Amino acid sequence: MLRFKNLGSGSTGNATVVEAQCGIQTNRILIDCGLGLRELERRLIQAELALNDLDALYITHEHADHVGHAKRVAGSLGIPVWMSQGTWLASNGLDWGLNDSQINIARDTEVIGFGALQITPFTVPHDAREPLQVKLSDGAVSMGILTDLGHVSAHVVSQLKGCNALLMETNHDTQMLRKSGYPQFLKDRISGPLGHLSNDSACELAQILNHPRLGQVVAAHLSEKNNSPEIVLDCLSRALGRTRDEVWVAAPDTGSSWINVN
Repeated sequence: MLRFKNLGSGSTGNATVVEAQCGIQTNRILIDCGLGLRELERRLIQAELALNDLDALYITHEHADHVGHAKRVAGSLGIPVWMSQGTWLASNGLDWGLNDSQINIARDTEVIGFGALQITPFTVPHDAREPLQVKLSDGAVSMGILTDLGHVSAHVVSQLKGCNALLMETNHDTQMLRKSGYPQFLKDRISGPLGHLSNDSACELAQILNHPRLGQVVAAHLSEKNNSPEIVLDCLSRALGRTRDEVWVAAPDTGSSWINVN
């Protein structure tokens, strides 16, 4: 069985728990750690988990809202950490104070076996040193986590085809961003090819990845000022041919409910 729960998604901090169960074996990995230790613990309690229930940590890239509290969490729990070599160097990895057995380098398309979980990192176009988003599987079903990318590459599509669930970025509405009070350089960065995915681009990707066995689709990393859940729900439901009740949005402060990947 594979299930996941987003604990929070957005510029204030990102974290998602993915759990796989095979027989009596259960493994849980935290994807990104942009929440402080106390806040992470509070949200885990709401998910009926504790910090000690986390078995590993995977970091997609070095931006603070994804890696900001990983050092403290990994150090406190003594759990293994995976990230790319570029992310490790860009986040001052040598200063993390972790032992060698905790540090694991992830590489594009090299499958990581971790108990009941199979983890497949893949590169994405984003303004980080070596960003690796991720697909996870229990051997029967799979899910993709895709945030923080400026455009959809053929490689991204190839890695996520056939997934049974998606947690994917729908960062901004193009018109809202254009009319916003953001300085022009920031608008250019967000909307550029190494920035963040617009609603239109995300919905085009959803159409490409849609198939009869695609179940849960969760929109993530919404801009608080340049997007709205209502716009996203309308866009994704149209793209997938579903009702708004069949698409979810991960909130920055509460994330999502537990979602079983069927």
